[in-house]
Amino acid sequence: MPRGKYTNHKGRNRHFTNPEEIEEQMKREEKERKWREQRGDESSSEEDEEKAKGGKGDSESSDSSEEDSEEEAKAKGVENLIQVENPNRIQKKAKKLSSLNETVKTSAKPELSRREREELERQRAQANYQRLHAEGKTDEARADLARLAIIKQQREEAAKRREEERRQKEAAKQSKTAQVHKALGKKNT
Repeated sequence: MPRGKYTNHKGRNRHFTNPEEIEEQMKREEKERKWREQRGDESSSEEDEEKAKGGKGDSESSDSSEEDSEEEAKAKGVENLIQVENPNRIQKKAKKLSSLNETVKTSAKPELSRREREELERQRAQANYQRLHAEGKTDEARADLARLAIIKQQREEAAKRREEERRQKEAAKQSKTAQVHKALGKKNT
C-alpha cells in the first residue's frame, strides 16, 4: 500500500501480450491467407493486404473509393427510412474555372458593407456641398457674402471718414499756421 492519501492508478492494470501470443496470431493469419488462396478467394485476401498496407497505391485507392461509395449506399438502421438534412451544413460544390473567371469579370465592384457605403455617401455629399459653397449657391454662402458686402461697405465708409478727418486736420493746421504767420507779420514763401 502506498503511503499518503494520493494514489496513482495508472500502472495497475496494464497488460502486455507475450511474444509467443503474437507469433501464434501471425501464424493463424498466414494459414487463413493460404487457405483462401487455395480456395480461390483472392478478393478477400487483397482486402486483407490493403488493410495491412494501409490502403496505399493507385489501384488500391480506387478500390477503397469504390468500397466507400458502397458503404455510403448501405444505410445503417433507419437511415434509409428517415432522410434528415442539416440546414446549417454547407456542402462544397465543385466550381468550373470558366465560371469562376466569368464571376470575377462580372463582379468588378466588390460589395461594400453598409458602413462603407454610408461613409462614401457622406464624403460625396461633403464634396458636393463644398463645391456649391464655393460657387455661392448655398444659403450659408449667401449669408456669408451678404455679411462680407456689409463689412466692405462699412470699411469704405470708415476709410472715407478717416480721409475727410485727415483733410480737415490738415486744413485746420494750415489755417492755424497761416494765422500765426499773419500775426507775426511774415509773408508766405
